Amino acid sequence: MSFRNLLPLTVLRGTSAPTTSKQLLIAALFPALALAGCMTAPEHRAAVTEGRADSLTVGRVQKEIRIGMSGAEVAQALGSPNIVSTDEQRREVWIYDRIATESVYSTSSGGINVLVLGFNSNAAGLAAPGYSAAAGAHSTSQRTFTVIVKFDGDNKVRDFAYHTSRF
Repeated sequence: MSFRNLLPLTVLRGTSAPTTSKQLLIAALFPALALAGCMTAPEHRAAVTEGRADSLTVGRVQKEIRIGMSGAEVAQALGSPNIVSTDEQRREVWIYDRIATESVYSTSSGGINVLVLGFNSNAAGLAAPGYSAAAGAHSTSQRTFTVIVKFDGDNKVRDFAYHTSRF
């Protein structure tokens, strides 16, 4: 195998090496393959939070909880409450209290490196100039979500409320 097949754009002995369609295809696909591993901050966040379908959300409470539901149906929809207490009339009150801290760090780096080989009848040369850069960002936030479900004497939902905050 000659260098001519490995280095399509290198000048060998003062003449241009022939470029084949295969070599052009490799040269065109290389930048796409080099960037294939890069992810944005939202993509990183989605990858981290993926698979958390059982998390408690405002939408889930609005969609699933209804006046008149039994305690068993509420438990099936939302899971076990954090706190179970009773009011002044000894009716149950369930409290779902969630606190989450989200910490997101995103970093990007990239660069271009070029390997240049040169040959002539008197000498051979090698140069590898390049450029690279990196940047990153970090963000931390907390959020709380509280759901209060009040039951009547027959253990059916008589009222429910929720509160969410983010800071």
